[in-house]
Amino acid sequence: MSALSGRIAFVTGGCGGIGRAICTRFAREGAQVVAADLAPWPDAPEAVRVIAHDVTSEAAAVAAMEGIARQWGRLDILVNAAGIEIEKTVEETTLEEWNRIFAINVTGMFLSAKHALPLMRKAVTAERTASIINFGSYDGFIADPGLAAYCATKGAVHALTRAMACDHGPEGIRVNAICPGYVDTPMLQSFFTGEGSGGGGKTIDQLQQAVREVHPIRRYGTPEDVANLVTWLASDEARYASGQLWVLDGGLTAQVQQMRL
Repeated sequence: MSALSGRIAFVTGGCGGIGRAICTRFAREGAQVVAADLAPWPDAPEAVRVIAHDVTSEAAAVAAMEGIARQWGRLDILVNAAGIEIEKTVEETTLEEWNRIFAINVTGMFLSAKHALPLMRKAVTAERTASIINFGSYDGFIADPGLAAYCATKGAVHALTRAMACDHGPEGIRVNAICPGYVDTPMLQSFFTGEGSGGGGKTIDQLQQAVREVHPIRRYGTPEDVANLVTWLASDEARYASGQLWVLDGGLTAQVQQMRL
């Protein structure tokens, strides 16, 4: 039997680079998946239902969960993968930008979890837990230059994850966060071409190679690398895993950076 056979999953940001890899893997593992995103996905797998969804809207969160309740009556897995990045210092960031990134990266997570929890309780049995997987970042532990607001949101996600794990663990609902480093997604490519922390006058090839070389394993991650860990956390194999911040960064934060000088 596949790892997620018969499970119902809801994935925000499900049509993005990492979200799409997660949805595809979940479907392959036997889950029925709702990919919630403002972006389209015309060729989604048959087991993936794509819905237009604004994570900052409470009405959208309520409507999405009502749709899941009507069709399946429960929710086994919630993945909060929606997120944006702003490449600016605090001084450069406008209040509108600050509020927007928190609305998407933090408030959207709160709204999805708030309205998913009643359905997730219905999925819990004596043999099976439900699983919430949030997306933090290694930038919630340390900081890249020029990503002040992004780093702040990821620190908030880490704290929220721990709090939710404490509150809902007794109900059979596990809560964890994935904290990726550099992953080959459109967001990373934007970082390479941007004028913020990804610029510096180098060519794209030079920047990409520099990023590879700073990792002990000499490469950055792929969306499939992240989907592997998410799938494990969603499965029964991870039934004792909760309240943790799972850093997935190819060893990047394990090393003392100045030793490379």
